Amino acid sequence: MFSRLIIGFGFMAHGWTKISKGSPAGFEKLLNQLGVPFPHLTSWVASLVELLGGLAIFIGFSVSITAIPLICTMLVAMFSIHINYGFSSVKTIGLTPRGPLFGPPGYEINLLYIAGLISLFLTGAGVFSVDSLLVKKGNSLKPNSKTNSLSVG
Repeated sequence: MFSRLIIGFGFMAHGWTKISKGSPAGFEKLLNQLGVPFPHLTSWVASLVELLGGLAIFIGFSVSITAIPLICTMLVAMFSIHINYGFSSVKTIGLTPRGPLFGPPGYEINLLYIAGLISLFLTGAGVFSVDSLLVKKGNSLKPNSKTNSLSVG
């Protein structure tokens, strides 16, 4: 459950940052520089997939299906941007009186998110999730074979 919450929150935070800080326009410029087709559309789609997909993961709704576009988003980011900066996501490149300076992140975080999403895909959302509630609700409405009536609860 905790990994689901952390992964969901992480995606929501990244998606929200792209949308709330006017970043789809900035993100669009990056995608344009990389030669990504339809950068305007892609910047919005990626931002919304992260935000809404992160929310779905966070609450445990349709986790196995939601994991797929999020994995795709991570793979695209990894192979189009982060792969050029090596593995490590933390690169100290200098120290100033105000603190350390960091270089661009590598693909480590992408792999961690992908591994977490694959784990959720294989194991499901867990007991404390919308998916679990939907299964319980569906089971309580199934006909009871012994009495040929609906069981309630």
